[in-house]
Amino acid sequence: MTIQDWFEKRKEAQIQRRAMEARVEIDMDPDLWTKCVHCDAQLLKKDLEDNMMVCPVCDYHFRINARKRIAQLFDEGSFEELFSNIKPTDPLEFVDTESYKDRLEKAQKKTGLNDAVVTGIAQIEGHKVATAVMDFDFMGGSMGSVVGEKVTKIIEKAIEQRLPVLAITSSGGARMQESALSLMQMAKTSCACSRLDDEGLLYINLLTEPTFGGVTASFGMLGDIIVAEQGARIGFAGRRVIEQTIRQKLPSDFQTAEYLMKYGQVDVVAARKDLRNILSNILSMHETQN
Repeated sequence: MTIQDWFEKRKEAQIQRRAMEARVEIDMDPDLWTKCVHCDAQLLKKDLEDNMMVCPVCDYHFRINARKRIAQLFDEGSFEELFSNIKPTDPLEFVDTESYKDRLEKAQKKTGLNDAVVTGIAQIEGHKVATAVMDFDFMGGSMGSVVGEKVTKIIEKAIEQRLPVLAITSSGGARMQESALSLMQMAKTSCACSRLDDEGLLYINLLTEPTFGGVTASFGMLGDIIVAEQGARIGFAGRRVIEQTIRQKLPSDFQTAEYLMKYGQVDVVAARKDLRNILSNILSMHETQN
Protein backbone atom coordinates (compact mmCIF):
# COMPACT_ATOMS: atom_id res chain seq x y z
CA MET A 1 0.00 0.00 0.00
CA THR A 2 1.37 3.40 -1.02
CA ILE A 3 1.27 6.51 1.18
CA GLN A 4 -1.42 7.96 -1.09
CA ASP A 5 -3.54 4.81 -0.76
CA TRP A 6 -3.19 4.98 3.01
CA PHE A 7 -4.36 8.60 3.12
CA GLU A 8 -7.29 7.81 0.79
CA LYS A 9 -8.34 4.87 2.95
CA ARG A 10 -8.06 6.98 6.10
CA LYS A 11 -10.12 9.77 4.53
CA GLU A 12 -12.82 7.30 3.48
CA ALA A 13 -12.96 5.84 7.00
CA GLN A 14 -13.33 9.31 8.51
CA ILE A 15 -16.20 10.14 6.14
CA GLN A 16 -17.96 6.90 7.04
CA ARG A 17 -17.49 7.53 10.76
CA ARG A 18 -18.81 11.09 10.55
CA ALA A 19 -21.73 9.88 8.47
CA MET A 20 -22.60 7.29 11.09
CA GLU A 21 -22.46 9.92 13.80
CA ALA A 22 -24.77 12.18 11.78
CA ARG A 23 -27.37 9.47 11.11
CA VAL A 24 -30.69 9.55 12.90
CA GLU A 25 -33.73 7.30 12.84
CA ILE A 26 -35.62 7.90 9.60
CA ASP A 27 -38.99 7.54 11.30
CA MET A 28 -38.41 10.65 13.47
CA ASP A 29 -39.85 13.06 10.88
CA PRO A 30 -39.09 12.70 7.15
CA ASP A 31 -40.12 16.32 6.53
CA LEU A 32 -37.28 17.53 8.74
CA TRP A 33 -34.50 15.27 7.47
CA THR A 34 -32.88 14.37 4.19
CA LYS A 35 -30.20 11.88 3.23
CA CYS A 36 -26.93 12.85 1.54
CA VAL A 37 -26.76 10.98 -1.77
CA HIS A 38 -22.99 10.75 -1.45
CA CYS A 39 -22.27 9.65 2.13
CA ASP A 40 -25.77 8.58 3.32
CA ALA A 41 -25.62 10.93 6.31
CA GLN A 42 -29.02 11.97 7.68
CA LEU A 43 -29.13 15.77 7.65
CA LEU A 44 -31.54 18.33 9.01
CA LYS A 45 -33.03 20.05 5.96
CA LYS A 46 -32.68 23.46 7.62
CA ASP A 47 -28.98 22.85 8.37
CA LEU A 48 -28.44 21.78 4.77
CA GLU A 49 -30.17 24.89 3.43
CA ASP A 50 -28.20 27.11 5.83
CA ASN A 51 -25.03 25.50 4.43
CA MET A 52 -25.99 26.46 0.84
CA MET A 53 -27.16 22.91 0.08
CA VAL A 54 -23.70 21.46 0.73
CA CYS A 55 -23.38 18.37 2.92
CA PRO A 56 -21.55 19.32 6.17
CA VAL A 57 -20.28 15.73 6.51
CA CYS A 58 -18.67 14.98 3.14
CA ASP A 59 -18.86 18.40 1.38
CA TYR A 60 -21.06 17.01 -1.42
CA HIS A 61 -22.69 19.83 -3.39
CA PHE A 62 -26.38 19.09 -3.88
CA ARG A 63 -27.94 20.10 -7.18
CA ILE A 64 -29.96 23.31 -6.78
CA ASN A 65 -32.60 24.92 -9.01
CA ALA A 66 -32.34 28.22 -10.87
CA ARG A 67 -34.23 30.32 -8.30
CA LYS A 68 -32.07 29.08 -5.45
CA ARG A 69 -28.92 29.71 -7.48
CA ILE A 70 -30.07 33.27 -8.19
CA ALA A 71 -30.77 33.86 -4.49
CA GLN A 72 -27.35 32.54 -3.46
CA LEU A 73 -25.23 34.24 -6.10
CA PHE A 74 -26.64 37.68 -6.81
CA ASP A 75 -27.14 40.75 -4.64
CA GLU A 76 -30.47 40.64 -2.85
CA GLY A 77 -33.24 42.20 -4.91
CA SER A 78 -30.94 42.96 -7.85
CA PHE A 79 -32.16 40.28 -10.28
CA GLU A 80 -34.46 41.65 -12.98
CA GLU A 81 -35.90 38.82 -15.05
CA LEU A 82 -36.17 39.30 -18.82
CA PHE A 83 -37.86 37.31 -21.61
CA SER A 84 -40.01 35.28 -19.21
CA ASN A 85 -42.87 35.56 -21.71
CA ILE A 86 -41.14 33.24 -24.23
CA LYS A 87 -42.84 29.85 -24.05
CA PRO A 88 -42.21 26.51 -25.77
CA THR A 89 -44.51 25.01 -28.40
CA ASP A 90 -44.82 21.53 -29.84
CA PRO A 91 -44.08 22.06 -33.58
CA LEU A 92 -43.49 18.35 -34.26
CA GLU A 93 -46.45 17.13 -32.17
CA PHE A 94 -43.98 14.70 -30.66
CA VAL A 95 -45.17 11.65 -28.73
CA ASP A 96 -43.11 8.89 -27.09
CA THR A 97 -44.45 7.25 -23.93
CA GLU A 98 -46.43 10.48 -23.51
CA SER A 99 -46.85 13.65 -25.54
CA TYR A 100 -44.31 16.46 -25.45
CA LYS A 101 -47.17 18.83 -24.62
CA ASP A 102 -47.96 16.85 -21.46
CA ARG A 103 -44.30 16.71 -20.46
CA LEU A 104 -44.03 20.49 -20.80
CA GLU A 105 -47.12 21.05 -18.67
CA LYS A 106 -45.77 18.76 -15.93
CA ALA A 107 -42.36 20.47 -15.96
CA GLN A 108 -43.94 23.93 -15.83
CA LYS A 109 -46.14 22.92 -12.91
CA LYS A 110 -43.20 21.32 -11.07
CA THR A 111 -40.76 24.22 -11.47
CA GLY A 112 -42.94 27.30 -11.95
CA LEU A 113 -40.86 28.11 -15.05
CA ASN A 114 -41.84 28.32 -18.71
CA ASP A 115 -38.68 26.47 -19.78
CA ALA A 116 -35.26 25.32 -18.60
CA VAL A 117 -33.49 28.70 -18.36
CA VAL A 118 -34.08 31.95 -16.47
CA THR A 119 -32.52 35.08 -17.98
CA GLY A 120 -32.09 38.61 -16.70
CA ILE A 121 -29.86 41.41 -15.43
CA ALA A 122 -28.38 41.19 -11.93
CA GLN A 123 -25.53 42.38 -9.74
CA ILE A 124 -22.77 40.53 -7.90
CA GLU A 125 -21.39 42.74 -5.14
CA GLY A 126 -22.42 45.78 -7.16
CA HIS A 127 -21.06 44.53 -10.50
CA LYS A 128 -23.79 44.48 -13.13
CA VAL A 129 -24.03 41.38 -15.32
CA ALA A 130 -26.40 39.82 -17.85
CA THR A 131 -27.09 36.22 -16.92
CA ALA A 132 -28.70 32.97 -18.07
CA VAL A 133 -29.35 30.42 -15.31
CA MET A 134 -30.33 26.89 -16.32
CA ASP A 135 -32.59 24.66 -14.24
CA PHE A 136 -32.07 20.87 -14.38
CA ASP A 137 -35.46 20.29 -12.77
CA PHE A 138 -37.13 21.35 -16.02
CA MET A 139 -36.84 18.26 -18.25
CA GLY A 140 -33.23 17.67 -17.27
CA GLY A 141 -32.22 21.20 -18.23
CA SER A 142 -32.54 20.16 -21.87
CA MET A 143 -31.92 22.83 -24.52
CA GLY A 144 -34.80 23.38 -26.91
CA SER A 145 -35.83 26.36 -29.00
CA VAL A 146 -36.81 28.49 -26.00
CA VAL A 147 -33.48 27.96 -24.20
CA GLY A 148 -31.57 28.84 -27.37
CA GLU A 149 -33.73 31.92 -27.97
CA LYS A 150 -33.48 33.23 -24.41
CA VAL A 151 -29.71 32.68 -24.19
CA THR A 152 -29.27 34.48 -27.52
CA LYS A 153 -31.54 37.37 -26.50
CA ILE A 154 -29.77 37.93 -23.17
CA ILE A 155 -26.43 38.05 -25.01
CA GLU A 156 -27.90 40.58 -27.45
CA LYS A 157 -29.17 42.60 -24.47
CA ALA A 158 -25.66 42.51 -22.97
CA ILE A 159 -24.21 43.83 -26.23
CA GLU A 160 -26.81 46.61 -26.28
CA GLN A 161 -26.06 47.64 -22.68
CA ARG A 162 -22.29 46.87 -22.83
CA LEU A 163 -22.48 44.30 -20.03
CA PRO A 164 -20.49 41.15 -19.26
CA VAL A 165 -22.40 37.84 -19.53
CA LEU A 166 -22.53 35.01 -16.99
CA ALA A 167 -24.01 31.71 -18.24
CA ILE A 168 -24.76 29.19 -15.48
CA THR A 169 -25.30 25.76 -16.98
CA SER A 170 -26.98 22.60 -15.69
CA SER A 171 -28.16 20.39 -18.52
CA GLY A 172 -28.35 16.91 -19.95
CA GLY A 173 -28.04 18.26 -23.50
CA ALA A 174 -30.35 18.97 -26.44
CA ARG A 175 -34.09 18.29 -26.12
CA MET A 176 -34.93 15.24 -28.23
CA GLN A 177 -38.64 16.14 -28.47
CA GLU A 178 -37.68 19.07 -30.73
CA SER A 179 -35.32 17.04 -32.91
CA ALA A 180 -33.28 19.16 -35.36
CA LEU A 181 -34.81 22.36 -33.97
CA SER A 182 -33.00 21.76 -30.68
CA LEU A 183 -29.70 20.97 -32.45
CA MET A 184 -29.96 24.28 -34.32
CA GLN A 185 -29.71 26.07 -30.96
CA MET A 186 -26.08 25.01 -30.71
CA ALA A 187 -25.21 27.06 -33.77
CA LYS A 188 -27.51 29.90 -32.77
CA THR A 189 -26.05 30.36 -29.28
CA SER A 190 -22.48 29.89 -30.54
CA CYS A 191 -22.99 32.68 -33.08
CA ALA A 192 -24.30 34.93 -30.30
CA CYS A 193 -21.18 34.18 -28.24
CA SER A 194 -19.03 35.06 -31.26
CA ARG A 195 -20.79 38.42 -31.57
CA LEU A 196 -20.17 39.06 -27.88
CA ASP A 197 -16.48 38.32 -28.42
CA ASP A 198 -16.34 40.64 -31.44
CA GLU A 199 -17.73 43.40 -29.19
CA GLY A 200 -14.91 42.82 -26.69
CA LEU A 201 -17.28 41.98 -23.84
CA LEU A 202 -16.49 39.49 -21.10
CA TYR A 203 -18.17 36.09 -21.18
CA ILE A 204 -18.01 33.85 -18.10
CA ASN A 205 -19.23 30.25 -17.90
CA LEU A 206 -20.19 28.69 -14.58
CA LEU A 207 -20.56 24.95 -15.04
CA THR A 208 -22.64 23.18 -12.40
CA GLU A 209 -23.85 19.63 -11.81
CA PRO A 210 -24.40 18.30 -14.44
CA THR A 211 -23.43 19.95 -17.75
CA PHE A 212 -23.52 17.65 -20.77
CA GLY A 213 -24.38 17.27 -24.44
CA GLY A 214 -25.29 20.13 -26.73
CA VAL A 215 -24.93 22.77 -24.01
CA THR A 216 -21.31 21.72 -23.38
CA ALA A 217 -20.76 21.66 -27.15
CA SER A 218 -22.02 25.22 -27.60
CA PHE A 219 -22.41 28.24 -25.31
CA GLY A 220 -21.50 26.24 -22.18
CA MET A 221 -17.78 26.08 -22.96
CA LEU A 222 -17.13 29.20 -25.04
CA GLY A 223 -16.43 31.60 -22.18
CA ASP A 224 -13.35 33.76 -21.81
CA ILE A 225 -13.17 32.36 -18.27
CA ILE A 226 -14.67 28.98 -17.37
CA VAL A 227 -15.50 28.37 -13.72
CA ALA A 228 -16.73 24.97 -12.52
CA GLU A 229 -18.46 24.22 -9.24
CA GLN A 230 -16.71 21.68 -7.03
CA GLY A 231 -17.61 18.08 -7.89
CA ALA A 232 -19.74 18.97 -10.94
CA ARG A 233 -19.84 16.40 -13.74
CA ILE A 234 -19.06 17.94 -17.12
CA GLY A 235 -18.78 16.33 -20.53
CA PHE A 236 -20.44 15.58 -23.84
CA ALA A 237 -21.40 11.89 -23.96
CA GLY A 238 -22.11 10.02 -20.73
CA ARG A 239 -19.57 7.84 -18.98
CA ARG A 240 -21.26 4.53 -19.88
CA VAL A 241 -21.50 5.44 -23.57
CA ILE A 242 -17.79 6.23 -23.70
CA GLU A 243 -16.79 3.05 -21.86
CA GLN A 244 -18.92 0.92 -24.17
CA THR A 245 -17.42 2.65 -27.21
CA ILE A 246 -13.73 2.41 -26.27
CA ARG A 247 -14.18 -0.82 -24.25
CA GLN A 248 -12.05 0.49 -21.43
CA LYS A 249 -12.69 1.43 -17.82
CA LEU A 250 -12.43 5.16 -17.23
CA PRO A 251 -10.84 6.77 -14.12
CA SER A 252 -13.17 7.17 -11.14
CA ASP A 253 -12.92 10.99 -11.30
CA PHE A 254 -13.46 11.15 -15.06
CA GLN A 255 -15.64 14.09 -16.21
CA THR A 256 -15.55 15.82 -12.83
CA ALA A 257 -14.69 19.50 -12.52
CA GLU A 258 -11.41 18.56 -10.86
CA TYR A 259 -10.50 16.18 -13.70
CA LEU A 260 -11.17 18.87 -16.31
CA MET A 261 -9.11 21.36 -14.32
CA LYS A 262 -6.20 18.92 -14.33
CA TYR A 263 -6.24 18.78 -18.13
CA GLY A 264 -6.78 22.50 -18.70
CA GLN A 265 -10.41 22.46 -19.83
CA VAL A 266 -11.63 24.78 -17.06
CA ASP A 267 -9.89 27.73 -15.45
CA VAL A 268 -11.22 27.62 -11.88
CA VAL A 269 -12.82 24.97 -9.66
CA ALA A 270 -14.56 26.49 -6.66
CA ALA A 271 -16.70 25.49 -3.70
CA ARG A 272 -20.21 26.96 -3.72
CA LYS A 273 -19.46 29.24 -0.78
CA ASP A 274 -16.60 30.85 -2.75
CA LEU A 275 -18.35 31.36 -6.09
CA ARG A 276 -19.82 34.77 -5.34
CA ASN A 277 -16.46 36.20 -4.28
CA ILE A 278 -14.60 34.64 -7.22
CA LEU A 279 -17.07 35.94 -9.79
CA SER A 280 -17.05 39.38 -8.16
CA ASN A 281 -13.25 39.48 -8.41
CA ILE A 282 -13.34 38.46 -12.08
CA LEU A 283 -15.89 41.18 -12.87
CA SER A 284 -13.92 43.73 -10.87
CA MET A 285 -10.69 42.98 -12.76
CA HIS A 286 -12.52 43.27 -16.06
CA GLU A 287 -13.94 46.68 -15.12
CA THR A 288 -10.47 47.85 -14.08
CA GLN A 289 -9.06 46.83 -17.47
CA ASN A 290 -11.74 48.83 -19.24
